[in-house]
Amino acid sequence: MPPTDPFKALLISKGDAGQQIAWTELTLADLMPGDVTVAVTHSTINYKDGLAITGKSPVVRRFPMIPGIDLAGIVTTSEHADFKPGDPVVLNGWGVGETHMGGYAGMARLKGDWLIHKPDGLSPAETMAIGTAGYTAMLAVLALEAHGVTPDRGPVLVTGAAGGVGSVAVALLSKLGFKVIASTGRPSESDYLKSLGAAEVIERSELAGTPRALGKERWVGAIDSVGSATLANAISQTMYGGAVAACGLAQGMDLPASVAPFILRGVTLAGIDSVMAPKTKRIAAWTRLARDLDRDKLGQITTTYPLEKVQELAPQILAGQIRGRVVLEI
Repeated sequence: MPPTDPFKALLISKGDAGQQIAWTELTLADLMPGDVTVAVTHSTINYKDGLAITGKSPVVRRFPMIPGIDLAGIVTTSEHADFKPGDPVVLNGWGVGETHMGGYAGMARLKGDWLIHKPDGLSPAETMAIGTAGYTAMLAVLALEAHGVTPDRGPVLVTGAAGGVGSVAVALLSKLGFKVIASTGRPSESDYLKSLGAAEVIERSELAGTPRALGKERWVGAIDSVGSATLANAISQTMYGGAVAACGLAQGMDLPASVAPFILRGVTLAGIDSVMAPKTKRIAAWTRLARDLDRDKLGQITTTYPLEKVQELAPQILAGQIRGRVVLEI
């Protein structure tokens, strides 16, 4: 088991000059309250982590803060009935890395109610290759299924397809038998997306213009991590009785859409929240990920770095320059 005290951590502080970030050595006494202590073995980087590290958006709401909204590790001490020392665990969200010290450190002290046991069949590194991005993609797939979206009804659109959420969504939907239409602003990633199972790749520009109230029906479902005009265009081109799962805002928080698709075509817009999702939803999503996600494709979309590289990766993920998923080894 990794050494527990002292340990290295990436710490964000805030002073008169604004946000500062630096690697530092901490002890267990520096961590926040919680009933489970975890030796962190792996983490990852999501869009929100990039915002926190660069300070581009006020993601961090308490200082000092260890960023990192995801972690995998081994329980070292526990006062929670569901966990004991030696248990491998996974955490996604719950404000960790924002209001509670997160995963970019050798140790974390957390509330046991936030944790789940590592799913059987997935290694700790694979759980972080999935991370919040992949777990969010699975929540979106579950939402589409709950609203009757099935492969026999038509294709499914995935926007931001070369990113973390998009890559996992393409791989999942393809394995489940859907025809996947992948939208990306990086045409050079067309072969990559087709290798994950995309049947068709379209350029982001097709969905970037001023949305029409109703467009030609092209897909029965969509998973959107982009927001703004892209989401509005995806909704306007959804088939009668279809559903769109919205889980991101890379293009913007606005939604320049019409009510027409909802009242004339019966389209459903399903919001996907991964941060505060109840434990039952989390376990359902992770169980399905362990069953339905092709491990070879997961490996194909994953790049591994030491944790110390995370500051270099943060601006890259915000600029859309990272393909797929990143595993950070602690």
